[in-house]
Amino acid sequence: MNVLFEEDGGFKAGTIMADNDSSLQVELPTGKRSKIKAATVLLRFATPSAAHLLEQATPLAGEIEADFLWECVSDGEFSFLDFARDYYGHDPAPVEATAVLLALHAAPVYFHRKGKGRFRKAPADILAAALANLEKKRQQALAMEGWLAELKEFRLPPEIGALTDALLYAPDRNKPETKAFESACAETGLSAAQLLFKCGAIKSAYHLHYKRFLHEQFPKGTGFPALEAPGLPSDLPKAGVRAFSIDDANTTEIDDALSVTWLPGIGTRIGIHIAAPGLAIEHGSPLDGVARARLSTVYMPGNKITMLPDAVVQNYTLAGGVDCPAVSLYLTVNDVFEVVSHESCVELVHIADNLRHHDVEPWFNAETVGGALPDKPFARELLHLWHFANACEGRRGKPSAVQGVNDYNFEIVGDLADPDSCSVGISERKRGSPLDKLVAELMIVANSTWGGLLAEKNIACLYRAQTQGKVRMTTSPLPHEGLGVPQYAWMTSPLRRYCDLVNQWQLIACLRGNPPPFPQKSAELFAAMRDFELTYAAYADFQRQMERYWCLRWLQQHDIHEIDASVRREQLVKLDHLPLLTRVPSIPADLMPGQRLRLAVESIDLLGPELSLRFVGLLDAAAVPSAAADAEAEEELD
Repeated sequence: MNVLFEEDGGFKAGTIMADNDSSLQVELPTGKRSKIKAATVLLRFATPSAAHLLEQATPLAGEIEADFLWECVSDGEFSFLDFARDYYGHDPAPVEATAVLLALHAAPVYFHRKGKGRFRKAPADILAAALANLEKKRQQALAMEGWLAELKEFRLPPEIGALTDALLYAPDRNKPETKAFESACAETGLSAAQLLFKCGAIKSAYHLHYKRFLHEQFPKGTGFPALEAPGLPSDLPKAGVRAFSIDDANTTEIDDALSVTWLPGIGTRIGIHIAAPGLAIEHGSPLDGVARARLSTVYMPGNKITMLPDAVVQNYTLAGGVDCPAVSLYLTVNDVFEVVSHESCVELVHIADNLRHHDVEPWFNAETVGGALPDKPFARELLHLWHFANACEGRRGKPSAVQGVNDYNFEIVGDLADPDSCSVGISERKRGSPLDKLVAELMIVANSTWGGLLAEKNIACLYRAQTQGKVRMTTSPLPHEGLGVPQYAWMTSPLRRYCDLVNQWQLIACLRGNPPPFPQKSAELFAAMRDFELTYAAYADFQRQMERYWCLRWLQQHDIHEIDASVRREQLVKLDHLPLLTRVPSIPADLMPGQRLRLAVESIDLLGPELSLRFVGLLDAAAVPSAAADAEAEEELD
């Protein structure tokens, strides 16, 4: 005797070897023996053999139409055996009964299972909805096949093109378009960006990187809400100095300016003047909300996203020829450049001029400061400040700029709406020039002095500390070992960094004798510090990525096939004349940091953006910057 039984959601047939009422020992056609419960048995039969029952019943079941069965069966539960008897008009043979069972089981949309061998026909409304859903899935499957075929031929279906940004940055894997697209990526071996680029959905790698950043950091766009820019305060005393700023040509958010007043018989009074948006932007105001959300200006070659609206920046930037609100630190300096005393105040400062690096450095540089300078505006002041900066650097025992490291300026010519038509120029200048030094040293003095003042007054402040080589933000006035100062707080860029704006609020309150916006151990201050660190790091990563992109564009633009470089560590190299560090697996493992080598450009992937280089050979030894000099996390002093 044979039995048909259900196991693991399917049907099997076997020959009975032993029948113990509640359980049976059966042998399957494969020869395997199993112990089954009697309750799982659906049919007992003598013929055909167990090996042939399902084999003969399966094609017969395929001929039975589910919708016809549904029309034939009455409402209520029924047994497959009873229904098989009605269907065939006689007591069904084992193969016929099994065929009906298989047909019912294969049509769950039409028949709902209610127990061992028992079913109930689906209600008409539920069946209609289920059939409509099946038809929808069938149509989706056909559409997905079509999309997949087009994508594999690098043609872009409109349905896929409409989801380009979502597929790149936030794919919804429940969508059939996403499923088809990811299948195409898997079958072509391409990344999402590469496939979309080949299909023409991505017009430029520049837009790919920029839009990804906006999706992550500016999901609501970079536009500012319609907020009125606060006017200038009218009750500030006016300083009797002529100040000047020193910045590169592209700087529009001018945060700091300097002045020198000669004090006969005493020395000089050096002024460090910082733009004061903290006078107009109130803590908790809508403008504060804007700055708090952005936390910093975002920089990238050829473009930037400012922390504050342009109207606010224009009102409070230290523009030449204008009386500007400022927080000023005055240092009384004797003839040997020692600081005798200092005082701070909030005032209006006349900005006589905005000096630019490219105009000043031709006549004020390392070669000219040792001799007679030309008769230029502020030449005497610049020379005096440079001597004072040297004295400050000597007292700290630390250089204000890492020696041997270059700054790089990117000049993007063209419309970034069509970045592939733009050309890029990259120029380099060594850090540590007289202009760099005097600005850096005076900013260190201001940030350290004001940080110390708030610490002395027990007023909360956001500090930059470096202990045991690690730079971090903290609310404690810890030393900054890299700069050689007892405490250091970013306060000199309030138009560009939120932490500087926060510290300026605290400083202004201190100078005016008012309660500070953030008390000690303020949860809001801790949250602002944490968010600033994370966001500032993300912005810096994006800036490096975009600089890398434009470096690769520069290599393409100049058709560079070989380039010189120097080893930094292991397989990491620094390309000459470019701010580009990259790994080269093919260089010998025994090369030491500083060794010079020549590399061949194998491939450039702007979508990465990645550069593949191959080792060509060693160059003659030459003096190069140390690996430490290339630390990208070096402190930004101004």
